[in-house]
Amino acid sequence: MVCGGFACSKNALCALNVVYMLVGLLLIGVAAWGKGLGLVSSIHIIGGVIAVGVFLLLIAVAGLVGAVNHHQVLLFFYMIILGLVFVFQFGISCSCLAINRSKQTDVINASWWVLSNKTRDELERSFDCCGLFNLTTLYQQDYAFCTAICKSRSSTCQMCGEKFLKHSDEALKILGGVGLFFSFTEILGVWLAMRFRNQKDPRANPSAFL
Repeated sequence: MVCGGFACSKNALCALNVVYMLVGLLLIGVAAWGKGLGLVSSIHIIGGVIAVGVFLLLIAVAGLVGAVNHHQVLLFFYMIILGLVFVFQFGISCSCLAINRSKQTDVINASWWVLSNKTRDELERSFDCCGLFNLTTLYQQDYAFCTAICKSRSSTCQMCGEKFLKHSDEALKILGGVGLFFSFTEILGVWLAMRFRNQKDPRANPSAFL
């Protein structure tokens, strides 16, 4: 059987969706592990990661069931949803790769002040830093209530904004690269589903094929 035939398309689509299932389960497991060990206590972060994992898992299950049963309706909705996910993910990935240091500073600064005091305190202790950027009087407030270990070792602590910027560029490139890679696998999934949906099952009743 040449690759491109019914069996090859079916096996390739099944394998792709098994990978998506594993990634979804991995996201759910990592979120639960981080919550269990107390690495991340923010319910919004945990909930977001778990939601992405569950969503990916549901798409993968739908694609897998559709591929195994050659289910026309499931494959159609699988193609539509995966195509929409590709558009969204491709745009986000390109944005991650295109954002410059000035924009990163603006995003970090805006995000910092919408975080709860508890979350900011956790970040300061985790990164061993105090405050964000020494631009306003609010920095003095942050520094006064900072509980990072660096305060007990020296009279000054490095600003958290500097540490965030140091790693944000690398993190954004990794996120953008991984996002682009997975977005192209989604296009592959749409193409495989479209091809497989229009192929005839050689074991089925010929008069039953639409």
